[in-house]
Amino acid sequence: MNTLRAEWTKVRTVAGPGALLLAAAALTAAIGVAAANATGGCPGRGCQVDPAKVSLTGIYLSQAVVAIIAVTAVSGEYSTGMIRLTLAATPRRWRVLAAKAAVVGTATLVTGAVAVLASVLAGSVLLARHGIDAAHGYEVLSLGHGPVLRAAAGSVLYLGLVALLGLGVAAMVRDSAVAIGTVLGLLYLFPIVASFVGDPAWHRHLDQASPMTAGLYIQATTNLRALPLTPWQGLGVLAAWAAGALLAGGLLLRFRDA
Repeated sequence: MNTLRAEWTKVRTVAGPGALLLAAAALTAAIGVAAANATGGCPGRGCQVDPAKVSLTGIYLSQAVVAIIAVTAVSGEYSTGMIRLTLAATPRRWRVLAAKAAVVGTATLVTGAVAVLASVLAGSVLLARHGIDAAHGYEVLSLGHGPVLRAAAGSVLYLGLVALLGLGVAAMVRDSAVAIGTVLGLLYLFPIVASFVGDPAWHRHLDQASPMTAGLYIQATTNLRALPLTPWQGLGVLAAWAAGALLAGGLLLRFRDA
């Protein structure tokens, strides 16, 4: 409990994490609103528009802010030398990483829940103005609709897993710039590389292994059979990346000098 309290105090009293969390929430909602407002409809089911994915578009960019928050929660202490005091106060180093994961993960989930709720509510209003609603043959955009609730809750979990991925990578490499570059590379480079692969089978495999591409399958509410993985399987891929990063980071934290 003392370790958790200490990590919560760090997050609460340092200006950076709080401001970045607010920025992540604002970015998620603002981009979702812009995407919904810019989306036009067409008669019946002639357009392949997934209302839930449109309203949650902001996750694509806000995940970068979440990754930065998570990375600096670890690497920031290495840059200032505070990590020595932290590890001296808590000799069992795995507890330090676990406490950071609990605090940063919880803060990210709460922030993500607020941002996603605002995005879905705004999207339902704006998309309806463009004729993208159940009355015109599109999927219902309401948290009372099972697939949309799964997309919204899954998006919140997605941000939480990105935070854990960032923590694990930061524990491995320690340096802020390298850790941020590594996490953003894992998230954004997979889709870029896949776009240059001409072989459909290899393209599909890269999509299945990509933490961002696979993870964001959780947002899909239409054409699910066309996806290489089910929505929850896709989120499981990101969870595996996050778990692997945390495990590797924890082992290096345990056996390497501070």
